[in-house]
Amino acid sequence: MGSIVWDRETAEVYDATYAYESVPSIVDPMVDFLVEFAGGGPVLEFAVGTGRIALPLSARGVPVYGIELSPHMVEQLQRKPGAEAIAVVIGDMAKERLPGSFELVYVVANSIMNLTTQEEQLEVFANAAAHLAPGGHFVVELIVPQLRRVPPSETGWVFKMEPNHVGIETFDDVANQVAWSHHWKVVDGRFVHHSAPYRYIWPSELVLMARVAGMGLEDRWGGWDRSPFTSDSEKQVALFTKS
Repeated sequence: MGSIVWDRETAEVYDATYAYESVPSIVDPMVDFLVEFAGGGPVLEFAVGTGRIALPLSARGVPVYGIELSPHMVEQLQRKPGAEAIAVVIGDMAKERLPGSFELVYVVANSIMNLTTQEEQLEVFANAAAHLAPGGHFVVELIVPQLRRVPPSETGWVFKMEPNHVGIETFDDVANQVAWSHHWKVVDGRFVHHSAPYRYIWPSELVLMARVAGMGLEDRWGGWDRSPFTSDSEKQVALFTKS
């Protein structure tokens, strides 16, 4: 199925839709974490989007580069203060190769799942390793599959129910670990419907993907606050190191 490209309409309402993910209480711990492992930079963000993390990380003095598949998302990024300091290439994070090497490569907000085959997701790990200097780090923020939330015989669940945003996840191809995320949103009086597939990754599978690419798991937490990763964790922040 390949990677999903966010269209212009989705890009235009993206920041407003996910404004709750851009508040300091969420962004600051992420940036603090990345600064620690950046080693002074440069760093590379896969699926840089509209710059939610790249911009504040750059503002901390870290040289930031980005790869983004959607030119519409890049347009939104480039309209923001500080964007001129971030070099962004429009391309596929599984294939696009930038010159030089990086101390840190990272992909957040489940973006690796926008590639909907295991082969493509493995290519993301291989591409991260190709960009890293020896001893460099690859950080992945990823949800844990929420299959336990779906009652027997049901194929989906409502993950967001708010006056201006309804979200439903459907598990359409369990054999290939492909689900669809459906959104109905009202943003600034504008109705937007968006649906897209993604491929979820099991925690053990994520570690194996890194090993195939020549990286080892250094640590893993249940969040950016470094809370323990347990069977009850709803997401993971995994830190891999290139050998």
